[in-house]
Amino acid sequence: MPDEFHVIQPSLLKETFQPPMYKNEEVFIGIDINFYFDVKHQGWYKRPDWFAAVGVPRLYDGIDLRSSYVIWQEGISPIVVIEFLSKSTEKEDLGKTNREEKSAPTKWETYETILRIPYYITFDRLTNKIQAFRLEGGSYINFLPNNKQLYEIPELEISLGLWQGSYQDLNRIWMRWFDKEGVLIATPLEKETKEKISALVVADKQRQIADQQRQEKETLAKQLEELNAKLKAMGIDPTKL
Repeated sequence: MPDEFHVIQPSLLKETFQPPMYKNEEVFIGIDINFYFDVKHQGWYKRPDWFAAVGVPRLYDGIDLRSSYVIWQEGISPIVVIEFLSKSTEKEDLGKTNREEKSAPTKWETYETILRIPYYITFDRLTNKIQAFRLEGGSYINFLPNNKQLYEIPELEISLGLWQGSYQDLNRIWMRWFDKEGVLIATPLEKETKEKISALVVADKQRQIADQQRQEKETLAKQLEELNAKLKAMGIDPTKL
Protein backbone atom coordinates (compact mmCIF):
# COMPACT_ATOMS: atom_id res chain seq x y z
CA MET A 1 0.00 0.00 0.00
CA PRO A 2 1.24 3.55 -0.70
CA ASP A 3 2.90 5.30 2.22
CA GLU A 4 2.17 8.87 3.30
CA PHE A 5 4.84 10.25 0.98
CA HIS A 6 2.94 8.77 -1.98
CA VAL A 7 -0.04 10.89 -0.92
CA ILE A 8 1.64 14.20 -0.09
CA GLN A 9 4.30 14.44 -2.80
CA PRO A 10 1.85 14.00 -5.72
CA SER A 11 -0.31 16.74 -4.23
CA LEU A 12 2.59 19.21 -4.33
CA LEU A 13 3.38 18.22 -7.90
CA LYS A 14 -0.26 18.71 -8.87
CA GLU A 15 -0.54 22.12 -7.22
CA THR A 16 2.59 23.44 -8.95
CA PHE A 17 2.09 21.92 -12.40
CA GLN A 18 1.03 25.05 -14.28
CA PRO A 19 2.28 25.11 -17.89
CA PRO A 20 1.60 28.68 -19.06
CA MET A 21 0.16 27.76 -22.46
CA TYR A 22 -2.63 25.62 -20.99
CA LYS A 23 -5.59 26.62 -18.88
CA ASN A 24 -6.41 24.58 -15.78
CA GLU A 25 -9.40 23.04 -17.53
CA GLU A 26 -7.10 21.81 -20.33
CA VAL A 27 -4.90 19.73 -18.04
CA PHE A 28 -5.62 16.38 -16.43
CA ILE A 29 -3.41 15.07 -13.64
CA GLY A 30 -3.73 11.47 -12.58
CA ILE A 31 -2.56 10.30 -9.18
CA ASP A 32 -2.46 6.56 -8.55
CA ILE A 33 -5.39 5.75 -10.84
CA ASN A 34 -5.72 2.94 -13.37
CA PHE A 35 -4.41 3.78 -16.83
CA TYR A 36 -5.86 1.48 -19.54
CA PHE A 37 -3.69 1.50 -22.64
CA ASP A 38 -4.68 -1.35 -25.02
CA VAL A 39 -8.14 -1.59 -26.56
CA LYS A 40 -7.43 -5.20 -27.56
CA HIS A 41 -6.64 -6.10 -23.96
CA GLN A 42 -8.99 -3.93 -21.98
CA GLY A 43 -8.07 -5.58 -18.69
CA TRP A 44 -4.46 -4.45 -18.96
CA TYR A 45 -3.58 -1.32 -17.05
CA LYS A 46 -0.77 0.51 -15.30
CA ARG A 47 -1.12 2.67 -12.23
CA PRO A 48 1.40 5.56 -12.38
CA ASP A 49 2.12 7.40 -9.17
CA TRP A 50 1.67 10.68 -11.05
CA PHE A 51 1.08 11.71 -14.63
CA ALA A 52 -0.05 14.76 -16.56
CA ALA A 53 -1.88 14.94 -19.88
CA VAL A 54 -2.30 18.30 -21.60
CA GLY A 55 -4.82 19.29 -24.22
CA VAL A 56 -7.51 17.12 -22.67
CA PRO A 57 -10.38 18.36 -20.52
CA ARG A 58 -9.80 18.18 -16.80
CA LEU A 59 -13.24 16.60 -16.43
CA TYR A 60 -14.36 13.51 -18.34
CA ASP A 61 -16.58 14.69 -21.21
CA GLY A 62 -16.31 18.09 -19.54
CA ILE A 63 -18.74 16.94 -16.87
CA ASP A 64 -17.50 14.39 -14.36
CA LEU A 65 -14.39 13.35 -12.46
CA ARG A 66 -12.44 10.42 -13.88
CA SER A 67 -12.10 7.14 -12.03
CA SER A 68 -9.50 5.98 -14.57
CA TYR A 69 -7.75 7.11 -17.74
CA VAL A 70 -8.65 5.12 -20.86
CA ILE A 71 -6.30 5.90 -23.73
CA TRP A 72 -8.60 4.76 -26.55
CA GLN A 73 -11.30 7.09 -25.22
CA GLU A 74 -9.07 10.06 -24.47
CA GLY A 75 -6.88 9.78 -27.57
CA ILE A 76 -3.98 11.60 -25.91
CA SER A 77 -1.11 10.05 -23.97
CA PRO A 78 0.39 11.80 -20.96
CA ILE A 79 3.33 14.08 -21.66
CA VAL A 80 5.07 13.15 -18.42
CA VAL A 81 4.86 10.25 -15.97
CA ILE A 82 6.53 10.18 -12.55
CA GLU A 83 7.11 7.09 -10.45
CA PHE A 84 8.34 7.06 -6.84
CA LEU A 85 10.80 4.25 -6.37
CA SER A 86 10.45 1.62 -3.66
CA LYS A 87 12.22 -1.66 -3.06
CA SER A 88 9.30 -3.63 -4.44
CA THR A 89 8.91 -1.60 -7.67
CA GLU A 90 12.38 -0.18 -8.39
CA LYS A 91 13.43 -2.80 -10.97
CA GLU A 92 10.17 -2.53 -12.86
CA ASP A 93 10.16 1.29 -12.70
CA LEU A 94 13.69 1.44 -14.14
CA GLY A 95 13.08 -1.08 -16.92
CA LYS A 96 15.11 -3.89 -15.38
CA THR A 97 12.42 -6.54 -15.59
CA ASN A 98 11.48 -8.64 -18.60
CA ARG A 99 8.02 -9.27 -19.93
CA GLU A 100 6.77 -12.75 -19.19
CA GLU A 101 5.24 -14.78 -22.02
CA LYS A 102 1.54 -14.03 -22.62
CA SER A 103 1.56 -11.39 -19.88
CA ALA A 104 0.93 -7.66 -20.07
CA PRO A 105 3.81 -5.42 -21.19
CA THR A 106 6.12 -4.12 -18.48
CA LYS A 107 5.70 -0.61 -17.19
CA TRP A 108 8.80 0.57 -19.04
CA GLU A 109 7.65 -1.02 -22.32
CA THR A 110 4.21 0.52 -21.94
CA TYR A 111 5.52 4.02 -21.37
CA GLU A 112 8.33 3.88 -23.94
CA THR A 113 7.04 1.75 -26.80
CA ILE A 114 3.25 1.62 -26.61
CA LEU A 115 2.25 5.04 -25.28
CA ARG A 116 5.50 6.79 -26.32
CA ILE A 117 5.32 9.15 -23.35
CA PRO A 118 7.84 11.96 -24.01
CA TYR A 119 9.14 12.25 -20.44
CA TYR A 120 9.47 9.57 -17.79
CA ILE A 121 10.91 10.49 -14.40
CA THR A 122 11.61 8.51 -11.24
CA PHE A 123 12.37 9.75 -7.74
CA ASP A 124 13.87 7.91 -4.78
CA ARG A 125 12.79 9.69 -1.61
CA LEU A 126 15.39 7.85 0.48
CA THR A 127 18.30 9.20 -1.57
CA ASN A 128 16.49 12.24 -3.01
CA LYS A 129 17.71 11.16 -6.44
CA ILE A 130 15.91 11.98 -9.67
CA GLN A 131 16.42 9.89 -12.79
CA ALA A 132 14.93 11.51 -15.88
CA PHE A 133 14.36 9.94 -19.27
CA ARG A 134 13.41 11.57 -22.55
CA LEU A 135 12.03 9.78 -25.60
CA GLU A 136 14.40 10.08 -28.56
CA GLY A 137 14.31 7.91 -31.67
CA GLY A 138 11.72 5.67 -30.09
CA SER A 139 13.79 4.91 -26.98
CA TYR A 140 14.28 6.48 -23.59
CA ILE A 141 17.61 8.16 -22.99
CA ASN A 142 18.75 9.47 -19.64
CA PHE A 143 19.05 13.25 -19.58
CA LEU A 144 20.72 15.52 -17.05
CA PRO A 145 19.54 18.71 -15.33
CA ASN A 146 20.53 22.18 -16.52
CA ASN A 147 22.93 24.48 -14.68
CA LYS A 148 20.18 25.26 -12.16
CA GLN A 149 19.78 21.53 -11.46
CA LEU A 150 16.36 21.50 -13.09
CA TYR A 151 15.03 18.98 -15.59
CA GLU A 152 13.56 20.99 -18.41
CA ILE A 153 10.41 20.18 -20.38
CA PRO A 154 10.65 22.80 -23.15
CA GLU A 155 7.29 21.89 -24.69
CA LEU A 156 5.58 23.03 -21.49
CA GLU A 157 7.96 25.87 -20.56
CA ILE A 158 8.43 24.39 -17.10
CA SER A 159 11.07 22.35 -15.28
CA LEU A 160 11.14 19.79 -12.51
CA GLY A 161 13.53 20.00 -9.60
CA LEU A 162 14.15 19.52 -5.90
CA TRP A 163 13.18 21.98 -3.20
CA GLN A 164 13.91 21.97 0.51
CA GLY A 165 10.96 23.40 2.36
CA SER A 166 7.77 22.91 4.32
CA TYR A 167 4.67 21.51 2.65
CA GLN A 168 1.63 20.43 4.65
CA ASP A 169 3.71 21.13 7.79
CA LEU A 170 6.45 18.67 6.75
CA ASN A 171 9.94 20.00 6.07
CA ARG A 172 12.01 17.85 3.74
CA ILE A 173 13.30 17.70 0.18
CA TRP A 174 10.39 17.61 -2.25
CA MET A 175 9.99 17.45 -6.01
CA ARG A 176 8.13 20.39 -7.47
CA TRP A 177 7.71 22.38 -10.66
CA PHE A 178 9.54 25.55 -11.65
CA ASP A 179 8.82 28.03 -14.45
CA LYS A 180 11.05 28.46 -17.50
CA GLU A 181 13.17 31.01 -15.64
CA GLY A 182 13.85 28.53 -12.85
CA VAL A 183 11.54 30.25 -10.36
CA LEU A 184 9.35 28.16 -8.07
CA ILE A 185 5.75 27.87 -9.19
CA ALA A 186 3.74 28.75 -6.11
CA THR A 187 1.02 26.58 -4.61
CA PRO A 188 -2.41 28.20 -4.08
CA LEU A 189 -1.61 28.56 -0.36
CA GLU A 190 1.75 30.18 -1.11
CA LYS A 191 0.06 32.59 -3.53
CA GLU A 192 -2.58 33.46 -0.95
CA THR A 193 0.07 34.01 1.73
CA LYS A 194 2.14 36.18 -0.61
CA GLU A 195 -0.91 38.27 -1.49
CA LYS A 196 -1.75 38.74 2.19
CA ILE A 197 1.83 39.80 2.95
CA SER A 198 1.79 42.20 0.01
CA ALA A 199 -1.50 43.67 1.21
CA LEU A 200 -0.06 44.11 4.71
CA VAL A 201 3.05 45.80 3.30
CA VAL A 202 0.89 48.18 1.25
CA ALA A 203 -1.34 48.91 4.25
CA ASP A 204 1.71 49.55 6.45
CA LYS A 205 3.19 51.87 3.81
CA GLN A 206 -0.09 53.77 3.60
CA ARG A 207 -0.18 54.03 7.39
CA GLN A 208 3.37 55.38 7.43
CA ILE A 209 2.48 57.99 4.78
CA ALA A 210 -0.65 58.98 6.70
CA ASP A 211 1.34 59.27 9.94
CA GLN A 212 3.97 61.41 8.19
CA GLN A 213 1.32 63.68 6.68
CA ARG A 214 -0.37 64.06 10.07
CA GLN A 215 2.95 64.90 11.73
CA GLU A 216 3.72 67.48 9.03
CA LYS A 217 0.29 69.08 9.54
CA GLU A 218 0.81 69.16 13.30
CA THR A 219 4.26 70.73 12.85
CA LEU A 220 2.91 73.40 10.49
CA ALA A 221 0.02 74.15 12.85
CA LYS A 222 2.44 74.55 15.76
CA GLN A 223 4.74 76.80 13.73
CA LEU A 224 1.76 78.94 12.69
CA GLU A 225 0.61 79.18 16.30
CA GLU A 226 4.07 80.33 17.41
CA LEU A 227 4.24 82.88 14.59
CA ASN A 228 0.84 84.31 15.51
CA ALA A 229 1.93 84.59 19.14
CA LYS A 230 5.05 86.58 18.11
CA LEU A 231 2.99 88.88 15.90
CA LYS A 232 0.56 89.58 18.73
CA ALA A 233 3.48 90.30 21.05
CA MET A 234 4.60 92.92 18.52
CA GLY A 235 1.14 94.46 18.51
CA ILE A 236 0.21 93.10 15.14
CA ASP A 237 -3.14 91.43 14.56
CA PRO A 238 -2.34 88.33 12.43
CA THR A 239 -5.94 88.13 11.22
CA LYS A 240 -5.53 91.46 9.42
CA LEU A 241 -2.43 90.45 7.51
